[in-house]
This record gives sequence, C-alpha cells and structure tokens, in this order.
Amino acid sequence: MSGRYGRLLNVALRMTTLGTRFLLVFFLARFLEPEAVGYYGLFTATVGFVLYFLGLDFYVYTTRELLKLPEHERAKPVKGQAMLSLGLYAVVLPAAFVVLAYLGWPRHLIWWFLGIVVLEHINQEIFRLLIALSRQIHAGFLLFARQGSWALAVVALMAAHPGTRHLDMVMGLWAGSGLVTVMLGLWCIRRQPFGSWRQQIDWRWVRRGVKVSAAFLIATLSLRAMQASDRYLMEAFVGLEGVAAYVLFLGVASALMTFLDAGIFAFAYPELISLHHQEDYAATRRRVLRMLWQTLWVCGIFSVGSWLALPYLLAWIGNPVYSRSIGLYPWLLLATILNAIGMVPHYALYASGRDRPIIQSHLAALPAFLFLGWILGGSVPNLAVPIALAMSFALILVWKTVAYLRHGLGDPTNPPIRQ
Repeated sequence: MSGRYGRLLNVALRMTTLGTRFLLVFFLARFLEPEAVGYYGLFTATVGFVLYFLGLDFYVYTTRELLKLPEHERAKPVKGQAMLSLGLYAVVLPAAFVVLAYLGWPRHLIWWFLGIVVLEHINQEIFRLLIALSRQIHAGFLLFARQGSWALAVVALMAAHPGTRHLDMVMGLWAGSGLVTVMLGLWCIRRQPFGSWRQQIDWRWVRRGVKVSAAFLIATLSLRAMQASDRYLMEAFVGLEGVAAYVLFLGVASALMTFLDAGIFAFAYPELISLHHQEDYAATRRRVLRMLWQTLWVCGIFSVGSWLALPYLLAWIGNPVYSRSIGLYPWLLLATILNAIGMVPHYALYASGRDRPIIQSHLAALPAFLFLGWILGGSVPNLAVPIALAMSFALILVWKTVAYLRHGLGDPTNPPIRQ
C-alpha cells in the first residue's frame, strides 16, 4: 500500500478507535454514577503507570537496536525482551496486589486489574514492535481490536440493557478483547521476517539494554507518575466526583494525541531514526520542521472543534457534576497541546540518540507538578491539578527545545554536535 493511502488508512483506524473510546467516556458519564466513573479513571491511570514497571521502557533500547539488525537476526532481541518481561511479572504483580489492597480498592477490581495489566502490556509491546517495523496498518487494526471493539460493546450493551451498567461488565469486556488481541498480535509477529525463534537469548545484550533503559525508565516513571497522581490529587482536593469530571474532560483533550500519533508521530519517528543512521542531517531537519507544522495545524483545528462541540455533549450527558466543571477543559486542552508540541523535539532527540535531555526534563517535571499542585490546591482546588499539569508540560517543552537547538540539530548549516 502506498505511503499516502497507508497513512490515510492508519488515521482512519485510529479515528475509529478514538471515536469508540470517546463514546465510551461519555456513555460511562451518562449511565454510571460519578463515583464509578471516578474509580474507572483511577483504574486506567494505575494500569498506565504499572505498565512501565512491567516493560522497564526496554522498547526504547530494542527499537533502535532492532532496526540496525538484518531481518534474519531480529528474533533474538525480541525473545530476550519477552523473557525479561516474564521475570518482571513475577515481581511486579504481587507487589501491585499488596499496594492496591492497602489503598482500599475493592477486591474484585484488583483481580480485574492484574489480568488486564498483563494483557495491556503484551499488546502494547506488540503494537510498538509493529510500529518500529513500519507495519502501521497492522498496528492500527490491532489497536482497534484492543481498545475500540470492547468500547463499542460496552456502549451498545449499556444503551440496550440497564442491567449491564456496572464496572464489572466494563472490565470483563476489556479483558476479553485484550486476550483476543494478544492472539491476533502474536499471529502478526509470526508472519514478520524475524529469522529463527530458536536462536539462543543473548543475556549480555539484555543486561546492556536494562542499563540503557533504566535511566529512561526513571524518567518515564516520573512522567507517568505525574499523569497518574493527577487523579489521586483531584480526589484529595475535590473527591471522586471531581475525578469523574477530570476524567471526562481529559478524555476529550487526550483525543488530540490520538490524532497526532496516528497521522504524524507513528510515521515520523521510524523515518527520523533511519535518516539519522544515514547521516542525512538536512533531510532530518526538514522532517522535524514538517512534523512541527503538522502538529500545530492539528492542535489548532482540534481546539476549535472540541470547544464548539463540548457544550452539546455535556447537555446530552445531563449531569450537573460535569457541566459545572467545564472550566477544567481549557487548562487540560492547553496541557495536551504543550505535550503534543513537546513531542517534536522529543522524537528528534530520541532518533539522534540524545537521551539525556529527555530524561532530565521528565525528572524535573514531576517535582514541579507536585509542588505547583500543592501550592495551588489551597487557593484553587478545582483547577490546581490541570494548571500544574499545563505548567509542567511547558517546562518539558522548553527543556527539550533548548536541548534540540543546543546540540545543533536544528541548524541547517552545521552537522550536529557529536556526543
């Protein structure tokens, strides 16, 4: 399939997935009590956070290394990463059970959590592997199977049968679709030219990868801690109803990143890695600049469209808990836009192997977010979290942009500074 049509199909798949997830958030807000929606928000945030302990951000190392290898040698690193993950499951899952029980989660949600987080991790790694191999269409279909199919089922069942309007039904369909997607994803991987899967695992390569990804993991955990603790801070400041409103508006704003991931970033970063390895620095800079302009255009169009549509969506939900919290949305939209623009220098730095400023910016963002949230919580508790989130993403954006320019990556007249 040609690049243009492949990109359009990938965007269509992501849009379909986004649309179903968008419907899910609003149907949950319409049919469930705000407390249940709040628990759903805490559940999804915690899944996202624990995924990094299961993966150790090892894909950051694997992606760059995999693309350097000939096709017949690519099975070995993938197999090594899989064995590493099995060992991590044995450590992380019992620890997660203990922590969630201590936090007072309902026991049935804890059991759902343990199964879903494993399925999400396997599916996430398969998705990343296919993206790295420029199999964006395969990845797009699997993403819909993993995220869109069960959301459609939830929406249909809740609309037709009031007895299905509870969290256990949501979790059951989530887990079921995850299991089916794992089987489909493994079938897709088997069809890729990786060479023999009987190759012996190179444990030295795995240990080296753990060392390389460890610093990235700390930085990513800092970023994810910021994006997971936001729900817990909202609960502390305004209660579970506040979390429900926050989850709703964040779900709308986060749709922007889905557009950008599908239409821009998923295609740009493998290309940037290849251009850097070819030492075609002029083409790399042109690709980064094109990515920036595309990102700005999408952010502008999305901002206008979402702001115009939001009042109608809130009127359809009909719950005053959400309509009186609409002031959250401009700040969450601003935070998402700053995050989106920051991904441009992020991918440019990542493709060139300059990981240090990425790590440093993420490490700095977490204490900044917590400090700002604590300071603002006393004066504007309803807005403290989204304001702190926006300011933290602004810090990351400035940090990565300065690093990109300082290393000479943005100067078309000079080659980049060697590390």
